Amino acid sequence: MNFTETFKLAFAAIWAHKLRSFLTLLGMIIGVAAFMVVLSLLQGFNTYVDEKIAGIGSNSFTIRRFNFDDFKDTDTIAAAQRRNKELTFDEMEFIRERAQLIDKIGARALPNSREVKRGGETLRDVRIDGAEPIIADIEKFDIAEGRYFTEIENNNSQRVAYIGRDVADKLFLQGGALGGEITISGIPYKVIGIQTAKGTVFGQPQDNFVQFPIKTYGANFGGLRNSRGLYFVASAKSEELFKDAVEEARTLIRTKRKLPFGEKDNFGILTPDAIASLRDSILGPVFVVILAVPAIALLVGSIVIMNIMLVAVTERTKEIGIRKALGAKQSDILKQFLFEAGTLAAIGGIIGLIVAKLIGFIVTALLIQTIIPWYAAVIAIGVSALVGIAAGLFPAWKAARLDPIEALRAD
Repeated sequence: MNFTETFKLAFAAIWAHKLRSFLTLLGMIIGVAAFMVVLSLLQGFNTYVDEKIAGIGSNSFTIRRFNFDDFKDTDTIAAAQRRNKELTFDEMEFIRERAQLIDKIGARALPNSREVKRGGETLRDVRIDGAEPIIADIEKFDIAEGRYFTEIENNNSQRVAYIGRDVADKLFLQGGALGGEITISGIPYKVIGIQTAKGTVFGQPQDNFVQFPIKTYGANFGGLRNSRGLYFVASAKSEELFKDAVEEARTLIRTKRKLPFGEKDNFGILTPDAIASLRDSILGPVFVVILAVPAIALLVGSIVIMNIMLVAVTERTKEIGIRKALGAKQSDILKQFLFEAGTLAAIGGIIGLIVAKLIGFIVTALLIQTIIPWYAAVIAIGVSALVGIAAGLFPAWKAARLDPIEALRAD
């Protein structure tokens, strides 16, 4: 019996009991859909982190008051708050004047939120922060309209602003945001640049911000200490010199702070590798735990398929007897039932994949972009088919070994 004939027989048997086949597939559908949704979320999050790292630059790093290790537990956090000092402009200038391997370094202020107004329009909880002009080059800002700050504007604390797309669209309903004015705490600022839209991540808008020259920010918003301090962004002269540049920055800050040899750093340096490692350390165990859910669903689905195929063998005993009487071999009967079980499970995998894709569209619209790799889709369907074949092995073997005479006597 050739492949085409086997497929027709298997599909006809499945189609003849549509409701039963669908109910049989529920476990497989849920398992595959759950697996693909989890995988697409993790893939989307990994891509987002990688894009953020790429956006900053693979040879760039940040210097902050705290490191990742400072947040392990409450005691460690308390100790870090006592030990770690706020970063200062003097420290940044110390690095800038003495560094040989660092290409660029600039200061940024950690953000807070304020109301932003224009005429009768008001936006609440807008993220505001300050940055030195060189930050746009280090972090590779994608400017949609206008420009970023100049050194003159920063040094003179001029009232200019670089805004996100959401702020531009919501406050300037008729367009013309570039060159227009926005007001924060009663002070007007001229819009000189608008950033290209980034969308949302985990439901949080990335375009709802206003950025100022850092000296303007410090002068008009109560001082940098009240805005929770400074951090520095730096880039190495080349990717080959990246690790040496990071160590150079560490050495210079320790020298400026007069830290004795062997004493722990009282600041943090965050690199792309550290961010990726943190991501993997958090998501790795989560991925393993979450995958237990679809694995259980697949196991349940395989048991259901086995039971249904055993029922099918009992129901079709006479059919099997007739086919054997007409010359069908044991291998033909075995292939038919194995193919039927595999086809049934593969259909479940395809439906599960479609369900996962639909859920992915919703999650992408509300939280974060989801990505289903093509190879994962192929593997999911293949695994479904293999699980079905494995589940159908015993029923198929039982069907193939039926005695044709006894089978013909069945009611």
